[in-house]
Amino acid sequence: VQLQASGGGLVQPGGSLRLSCAVSATIFRRNNMGWYRQAPGKQRELVASITTGGNTNYADSVKGRFTISRDNAKNTVYLQMNSLRSEDTAVYYCNVFPSSSSWGQGTQVTVSS
Repeated sequence: VQLQASGGGLVQPGGSLRLSCAVSATIFRRNNMGWYRQAPGKQRELVASITTGGNTNYADSVKGRFTISRDNAKNTVYLQMNSLRSEDTAVYYCNVFPSSSSWGQGTQVTVSS
């Protein structure tokens, strides 16, 4: 598998979810990684990125609420999402950063009461 995101679901406002992305080893080891999202009717946007060395950056809208991490032994990237809001509702994707044209299957996150 090249990029396979999982862990989405339905959660109430204020709740938490943890997304996982299994990445092919050859891609994972050589690349900075990112989590992206696309809400209905909107363009896909970068949510968070992490370098091969572990440095992270976040979109202003998720700073202090989301945490990106990577497990080099498992070739997996995670996105811990806390204090979720309705505006976080979107399909979430992982990809290299900057993104390539090879988008894997995303995972739906719905924040609703």
